[in-house]
Amino acid sequence: MNIVLHEPEIPYNTGNIGRTCVATGASLHLIEPLGFNLDEKAIKRAGLDYWDKLDLKVYLDFEDFITKNPNAKLYMATTKAKNNYSDIVYEPNSFIMFGKESAGIPEEILLKYPETSIRIPMKSEIRSLNLSNSVSIVLYEALRQHGFKQLQQEGQLHRHKW
Repeated sequence: MNIVLHEPEIPYNTGNIGRTCVATGASLHLIEPLGFNLDEKAIKRAGLDYWDKLDLKVYLDFEDFITKNPNAKLYMATTKAKNNYSDIVYEPNSFIMFGKESAGIPEEILLKYPETSIRIPMKSEIRSLNLSNSVSIVLYEALRQHGFKQLQQEGQLHRHKW
């Protein structure tokens, strides 16, 4: 799976998302401009010691992303979509894009993807969920649909046995 962040603004969110990507084997694609530098302590602190294990790609803008990923099956996560994220069947190498924290994905981009725009249901008086939480919700649904392939399915107790 691939997570795409369009112009992310908050380093802690991107760090958390990077850590989730490492834990799930997903790639992280960042579309500039970014609201922070990739070498900031905040992003690495949120990503803990996993940041160097992250499959990370950075693009100048959305057009650069499309040029370098011409066959990407792209899903747009937005509060404006009609499709629920859980009603979609995700391909194994899907690209799931999320917008910046303050404004989401620009409508000019969304208009090109009406059938693959998805939303997470929530109460109408809530504007949006936290970006890193939203990524986790949608990414794990996509992974669930594929049986969590290549992910550890069992845990071990440290001092006891189940």
